[in-house]
Amino acid sequence: MPRVTEFETPALDDRSYRVIQLPNKLEALLVHDPETDKASASVNVNVGSFSDADDMPGMAHAVEHLLFMGTEKYPIENDYNQYLSAHSGYSNAYTSSTETNYFFEVAASSSLEKGAQVNGKVDPPLYGALDRFAQFFIAPLFLSSTLDRELRAVDSENKKNLQSDTWRLSQLKKSLSSPEHPYHHFSTGNLQTLRDEPMKRGVKIREEFIQFHHKHYSANRMKLVVLGRETLDELETWVGQLFADVRNQDLPQNRWDGKQPYSEKELLTQVFAKPVMDTRLLDIYFPYQDEEKMYETQPSRYISHLIGHEGPGSILAYIKAKGWANGLSAGMAPVCPGSAFFTISIKLTEEGLDKYQEIVEVVFQYISMIKEQDPQQWITEEMQGMTEVDFKFQQKTPATSFTSKISSTMQQPLPRKWLLSGSVIRKFDSQAIKKAMSFIRADNYRLTVVSQKFPGDWDQKERWYGTEYKVQRIPSDFQAAVRKAAALTATDRIPDLHLPHKNEFIPTNLSVDKKEVAEPAKTPKLVRNDERVRAWWKKDDRFWVPKANVYIMLRNPLAKATPETAVKTNIFCELVKDALDEYSYDAEIAGLEYQLSSFSMGIDIDVGGYSDKMAVLLEKVLVSMRDLEVKPDRFKIIKERVLRGLRNWDFQQPYRQVGDFTRWLGSEKGWINDQYLNEVIPLNADDIQAFYPQLLHQMHVEFLAHGNVTKEDTLRMASLVESTLHPRTLPKTQWQVRRNLLLAPGSDFTYTRTLGDPANINHCIEYYLYVGSLADHVLRAKLLLLGQMTEEIGFDQLRTKEQLGYIVFTGCKFAATIMGYRIIIQSERSTDYLEQRINAFLSLFGSRLASMSEDDFEGHKKSLINKRLEKVKNLDQESERFWTHIAGEYFSFVQNEIDVANLRPLGKQDMIDFFNHFINPTSPARAKLSVHMIARASPKVVADGNVSPSEQKEKLIDMLSKYLAAIGIDASGPQLQKRFDVVDVGSGDIAAITSAISSYLKEDALLPEEHVSAVLEEGQQLLATALPGLGINVVKTDDSTEELPPVPKVKETTFIEDVFDFKAGLAVSQGARPVRDLRDFEEPEAKL
Repeated sequence: MPRVTEFETPALDDRSYRVIQLPNKLEALLVHDPETDKASASVNVNVGSFSDADDMPGMAHAVEHLLFMGTEKYPIENDYNQYLSAHSGYSNAYTSSTETNYFFEVAASSSLEKGAQVNGKVDPPLYGALDRFAQFFIAPLFLSSTLDRELRAVDSENKKNLQSDTWRLSQLKKSLSSPEHPYHHFSTGNLQTLRDEPMKRGVKIREEFIQFHHKHYSANRMKLVVLGRETLDELETWVGQLFADVRNQDLPQNRWDGKQPYSEKELLTQVFAKPVMDTRLLDIYFPYQDEEKMYETQPSRYISHLIGHEGPGSILAYIKAKGWANGLSAGMAPVCPGSAFFTISIKLTEEGLDKYQEIVEVVFQYISMIKEQDPQQWITEEMQGMTEVDFKFQQKTPATSFTSKISSTMQQPLPRKWLLSGSVIRKFDSQAIKKAMSFIRADNYRLTVVSQKFPGDWDQKERWYGTEYKVQRIPSDFQAAVRKAAALTATDRIPDLHLPHKNEFIPTNLSVDKKEVAEPAKTPKLVRNDERVRAWWKKDDRFWVPKANVYIMLRNPLAKATPETAVKTNIFCELVKDALDEYSYDAEIAGLEYQLSSFSMGIDIDVGGYSDKMAVLLEKVLVSMRDLEVKPDRFKIIKERVLRGLRNWDFQQPYRQVGDFTRWLGSEKGWINDQYLNEVIPLNADDIQAFYPQLLHQMHVEFLAHGNVTKEDTLRMASLVESTLHPRTLPKTQWQVRRNLLLAPGSDFTYTRTLGDPANINHCIEYYLYVGSLADHVLRAKLLLLGQMTEEIGFDQLRTKEQLGYIVFTGCKFAATIMGYRIIIQSERSTDYLEQRINAFLSLFGSRLASMSEDDFEGHKKSLINKRLEKVKNLDQESERFWTHIAGEYFSFVQNEIDVANLRPLGKQDMIDFFNHFINPTSPARAKLSVHMIARASPKVVADGNVSPSEQKEKLIDMLSKYLAAIGIDASGPQLQKRFDVVDVGSGDIAAITSAISSYLKEDALLPEEHVSAVLEEGQQLLATALPGLGINVVKTDDSTEELPPVPKVKETTFIEDVFDFKAGLAVSQGARPVRDLRDFEEPEAKL
């Protein structure tokens, strides 16, 4: 086999790599990682939505879904996911414009007792997973029984996104592009495009998907990445065996070189779009060159570095000082081989919206400044140096992140030795930059202005998402002003615009004090613990990179004492970040970032990245907090931004909202969006100027430094907080106690809330069962095991089989001091129905648990233990783990080991008893809280307008006639019409509709009984899909629900009418307390 064995790798990379090509021309990267606890694989296929038929958009996406539904070798539809779940794994996939990417991860350990028998020995789970995975590309079944359900899943996924501005604006950009280019396509697909319309045309749907797979899925278009503990030779043998039968058709790379997304018709136009959320954006799109072969110079990065800069002299610094903008980003985005866009996106203020034309002129003045001088080599060298440093000290990422990313990278014409280091800029090329700049010109762009208010006279609606918009030629006087700006010389240009200065934050000291240790420390050390500061420190002993993370909690109960103080604290943090933008941008592009935010216990400051100049940035943040001058003009802009954010909260996906209400109902002191909103409106700049000194006046400092820092560094930075802010001590007696409210045994509550978005058709439920205290380790182990055991069956039953919705979550829910089990479903079905189906699912699981074999039970335990003992992959993950335990105030740094110790002795009867007490819907002791988010729109909104009953019947008969004709049954005469004379189609009664079709087939078409049964079975699936597309709510018969698990009889729920009364009736939990004496974490010398 052709192979590559030499690669550029990060300095501390302990993996080995090999690229091979199988005889069928499938190319694979094999990765041997001796230390990994997760194995993974990804296949990237060079086909995506751009290859969809024009009259059947969404085909590539639907095929992606259908490949999971069984293969000839493994015909059970959920066999693949069951196998992964049993071995601590999971899978996913995505479809983009030119590629479809499939990936999974699974336990790497060869100690598992259940493996695949190969060559007389038990192999790791990776072999069995790869075997199942390879069959996706060899012999998928496209079962008729799964077709309808997966198309519903695609449709549900699409409906999930109907109110998302990200999806709406992206599709608007595509829909308004040239119809001659596949960029114009609707990529997701829905039932209308994938079933209803094709069936009306007589298309045999299943055969179309099989044909798509047959036509486009070829081994030479596939890139495979496999990562495991096995040797490269073993992996090569496995890949050679398992993927050898993938068919090779020697298909060419999918390219669209002769076409461009924007023709002359689309250029020099401006689009005004109305968003769902209160958002203001100005986007400038330049058709740009394809850079896939410019991997050494990457000229677009030079341009985006300058245009997107946020420091002094930049576009953003100027328009922000004018009060016109809050943010700016710039960069190149590939469209497909042969074309790309260079995009400048600006977040506008209210005043900036009125001044959008002037902002465009400022942008083109800056562009003229770049063009009038030769490209600056020092700028490229500065960028090049950072890309080299970032790659040299690159750390591992989760297995699936790595395999999925690299399999996509392999579709590019990158030398294989640079597969891992493709981000590195390798040389300065002045001519390449000049050529790249030639695309950024005044006759080669389109504008998009996004606002809920401006201009107000949108006159069109986008076909797929319904986005209101208006498109027009850019007025001649505006075009002339832009051309003038693009031609200005230095003497006439805005003097405040200039190139950035040299970056003082570029790290110069990248040394690491590496000391070999027998075993990495599992906990940080407590190096200072007094009434003012508690400082934790761990010198990195795992990853050996010149980086560090500092986490600081300024503990002060005033921060969220009331909704008013919470809002003031938030605005204070936003004002500080606003004041620091120009200064901190240099640090950000030099790999050093900070975060400043308010939370329930006070204010959080996080600084992370290269450790060399970390203390410099931290001091600047602290000084800016201490000395903040609340300027009325900036306050006005920040207040308006915060206000918009709060108002936009209601327009999120329902499943992103529901958890806030569950948390609020379980918190002794907590607030929700509505309460914050009421407090923002009356605030002025003087309120914040008077408030924040109180916030910083008294506090306790919790501090963690982890990474390439010494104990002395840690103590200096902790003292820096004190010496800069000069706070008074906050006595421990005044610290806020973290608590939760407790649901009483046997209680059952329901809280309903109507969605704020009038156009969202999705209801949502969070079904929560209280289990107990976080400090109860045995209960926690049982809850974790329940989450593991219900993960795959919950997804399979509630989403795949019952098709309740695209969003289905099952698992554990942890609060400050308590824990429970929760199920979230977002669906077009009513929340009452979802509640019933959850009860039915839990009863079903109870019976499955009772009949579960000991081998399967032990398999679930092993899978969970593997997950709990999974190693941290990089410094950031370990830092976050430490800080989670510190901020949570339990300081249970080895909680994963405690969990495993309590999991090992659990038996099946222990879990049955646990389930029957806390989870079983018929348990008299269980405590439940359901939150129902109720949609204000109905599924009929997605139908094509208001269809009258007679039109509904006419359209249905027409669709049935074409469907029957497509399978060889004549339905051209009047008999089918007569059979429907007495049927009320609009009622959605499938039984009556099916009876009419059955009578026609038997008595008019004279078909034999067995043929009639086969037609009706597939026809019922078609009806369940097609009727909602006609605006008809389907009414299921008793026959159609026979296969669903029965709904158990449960006690009546109590609806929460008054939240204050509800909370007043609940007991409170114990507060969070350390699981060990904190003195145990002090260094030995500190005890002397």
